[in-house]
Amino acid sequence: MSEQEIMEMEQTPKYDENQIQVLEGLEAVRKRPGMYIGTTSSRGLHHLVNEIVDNSIDEALAGYCSKIEVTVKKGDVITVKDNGRGIPVGIHPQAGIPTLEVVFTILHAGGKFGGGGYKVSGGLHGVGASVVNALSEWLEVEVDNGEKLYKMRFERGKTVLPITAVGESSGETGTKVTFKPDAFIFEDTVYDYEVLLTRLREQAFLNAGVNIVLSDERGEELISDDLKYDGGIRDYVSYINSKKSAENISDVIYVSGEKNTSTCEVALQYTDSYNEMMLSFANNIHTVDGGTHEAGFKSALTKVINDYARKYNFIKEADKGLSGEDVREGLTVVISVKLLEAQFEGQTKGKLGNSEIRGFVDGLVYDRLTDYFEENPSVAKSVLDKALTALRAREAARRARENERRKSPLDSASLPGKLADCQNRDPAKTEIFIVEGDSAGGSAKGGRDREYQAILPLWGKMLNVEKARIDKVYGNDKLTPVVTALGTGLGEDFNIEKLRYGKVIIMADADVDGAHIRTLLLTFFFRYMKPLIERGHVYLAQPPLYKIAKGKVEKYAHTEEERVRLLNEIGQDAVVQRYKGLGEMNPDQLRETTMLPENRVMIQVTLEDAIKADEIFTVLMGDKVEPRREFIEANARYVNNLDV
Repeated sequence: MSEQEIMEMEQTPKYDENQIQVLEGLEAVRKRPGMYIGTTSSRGLHHLVNEIVDNSIDEALAGYCSKIEVTVKKGDVITVKDNGRGIPVGIHPQAGIPTLEVVFTILHAGGKFGGGGYKVSGGLHGVGASVVNALSEWLEVEVDNGEKLYKMRFERGKTVLPITAVGESSGETGTKVTFKPDAFIFEDTVYDYEVLLTRLREQAFLNAGVNIVLSDERGEELISDDLKYDGGIRDYVSYINSKKSAENISDVIYVSGEKNTSTCEVALQYTDSYNEMMLSFANNIHTVDGGTHEAGFKSALTKVINDYARKYNFIKEADKGLSGEDVREGLTVVISVKLLEAQFEGQTKGKLGNSEIRGFVDGLVYDRLTDYFEENPSVAKSVLDKALTALRAREAARRARENERRKSPLDSASLPGKLADCQNRDPAKTEIFIVEGDSAGGSAKGGRDREYQAILPLWGKMLNVEKARIDKVYGNDKLTPVVTALGTGLGEDFNIEKLRYGKVIIMADADVDGAHIRTLLLTFFFRYMKPLIERGHVYLAQPPLYKIAKGKVEKYAHTEEERVRLLNEIGQDAVVQRYKGLGEMNPDQLRETTMLPENRVMIQVTLEDAIKADEIFTVLMGDKVEPRREFIEANARYVNNLDV
């Protein structure tokens, strides 16, 4: 072996036990925050508040807490105060340090891991307090146990003030946590009041009688919301439907029961709309992907209504009967189960997997709803009439779908004539621009990269699906090309695995007409192809509003503010061109500004809040004029950058 080779070996780090890094305690959380809170974006920032509030909610579930106060202070410092028992301050028998310190410095510590601390718990991972501590610039906790007031302080997870008795009890027990998120961890540390309010309102609905107060002290005037719903999820259903333009065709029907260590609550109400809204929760956690509790409810509802329909000759015994989609048309329902050991499945842990819950919910809902319909025949008849109309519409939609398939010998493989498809067939690499108008479509076709970009021009007035059943959607000459091009089908036939393009980009003019086209298409996707939005496939192109030129220099501005800034940079004698539509751009300009990945600006359409999205689409596209006028007036200043 040469001297050079020996020297190189000596300089190369040795791979042995010394290279295996063990991150102890909260170091792991700071090193890999995404593993514990999902993301360090705004969503992760707001999740910190949820984790601390969930601990107070657990006290409420155990029957020891009736009020929770959440305050956003100047500097985006958060305080969460409850009137529960107060976190124990005595020495922990296993850890040998004060229990309060254990809760805030050791992962997977707390009353949720056996020991009889809580019967059920909302905390999914049981790491809440310690993770919030690890990801905060500083955190202070005060505990009043009825005898003394104790305080601890931490900085980036490290104890800087050990547990100290700082005074006598105020006479009211409880825990107060104050923390400042670490700007080195989070992309943005500014809290959105509306995001906090939505989550806390949800918790107030799910825990009847618990008083949650949210306050914002950052502005010149105090903003505050006092949330307390003695009706629980019954009030939740009423709240959701009050935001819609639909009329109710039943009262809120409430079902509850217990079995062994599990409880179930269901609140439902029918409206005259064509859309279904189902929200399910397990131990106060929103199960966005459903699970066994949803499956039990759906099975029971379908069976109850079919049995009633056959008993009173609304349908014949030999008939196939009403489907789940038929009986849920116009239904708003909230399902909340609480159980000792919740098992969550799926990539996002948003699906309840406990098999015993399905039978429990199914039996409970079937028995109670059967009694309700027998005692309220007029409501039963209204619900049945609506379901039978939905059945006829579904049958008409099936016939229309089959007719569409028969039109072409190539079946669904026949693509729209106006589609300029791309050469690549890998959905992970391809994208389709749905473009308003033939002239804009022509520019887009000329400016695209044929390898991976497809163009589908739309023309004429599009169907408003908010005012139409699915049978009107099939065969519609404006929507059929979209469905065929994407390849997924729609409604109950939708299959995300057949999606032909990874990005579905709506490209419309930056004016009122363009906004209308975008909203119509988004409404269609939300109502009949919701997984497209849920999985992040839908985008809004943002074409520039202005071209600013001076000599050989050309710049593009997407907003009025950007136009002013560029004029200040280039000079006020620059030539400013206002684009009235996509068709005014030549193919090169459209490619450079709106289609080229390295230059373009796009908004990804997300579904953070299904209730809010449902409300917006109902208001904007529904029959009632007054709610639409109020919404537009309230959001007028955001109209150029409105992301649904």
